[in-house]
Amino acid sequence: MVTNIDAFRDYLQKEKKYSPHTVNAYLNDIINFQSFIKTYFDQENIEEVNYSQIRSWIVSLVDGGMSNVSVNRKIASLKALFKFLLKIKQIQVNPLLKHKALKTAKVLQIPFSEKEVAEVLRDLENPVGFEEIRNKLIIDLFYTTGIRRTELIHLKVSDVSLSNSTIKVVGKRNKERIVPVLPVLIKQFSLYSKERSHIDSVADLEYFFISKKGLKLNESFVYRLINTYFSTVSEKVKKSPHILRHTFATHLLNNGADLNSVKELLGHSSLASTQIYTHSSLLELKKIYDEAHPRNKE
Repeated sequence: MVTNIDAFRDYLQKEKKYSPHTVNAYLNDIINFQSFIKTYFDQENIEEVNYSQIRSWIVSLVDGGMSNVSVNRKIASLKALFKFLLKIKQIQVNPLLKHKALKTAKVLQIPFSEKEVAEVLRDLENPVGFEEIRNKLIIDLFYTTGIRRTELIHLKVSDVSLSNSTIKVVGKRNKERIVPVLPVLIKQFSLYSKERSHIDSVADLEYFFISKKGLKLNESFVYRLINTYFSTVSEKVKKSPHILRHTFATHLLNNGADLNSVKELLGHSSLASTQIYTHSSLLELKKIYDEAHPRNKE
């Protein structure tokens, strides 16, 4: 018997085309909520919950020390479920219809400076061996294309076209886009491909970036790679693949790139998503303005 939760899983996977990681996150939040209403309200049917019960769950999460950001993410999972149940006519009213998200402080994502990126790449100027060659290419690819961590991990050999200087990237909801590769990276791609060809053949060799054992990279490994290299040159709190993506966008905008072009390169569906990167660009603009305007020298 297919339950509404099973149908919801299929909806997220097949219609919304969410990644396995996102689907699991949604379902885990819902399972957590189901456990709560079973324990505190002796209720198993999620289709019959009311906002008062959801509110009690929110209070328990906050009292347990969970951040407002994390609570809002869990509520977003419930919202998605209730919208689905409305769609398939399993409920008549969404109990979260009038819910307002908890207030959260805006965290400014501080990009790496051009100097910091240059220092990391300078340290890897003459990489030796498979792993150093791979690591340099990964860092440079993040910085010169702005691709997401999951996009890099899932990049396949067939997605790389050195003759066209492009890579095919599969983004959120399986949306494909072609991203240009700078000429300076072509030699690195060729060098890495040569080293990669010496790795013993195993199941995951269809993926372009692999471990020295020939296995597909995972998200934790890629995060640690970026964090390790940038920890040597930067004191910024966050040193992650996402910050490199943020750095890519910020440096392009600082150097006069058009916002729409950056949007396409990042694979954003709307300009609103891209505009968050303009804050750092505005800071750079203000710095130049303050230093250059005659009235500021009086």
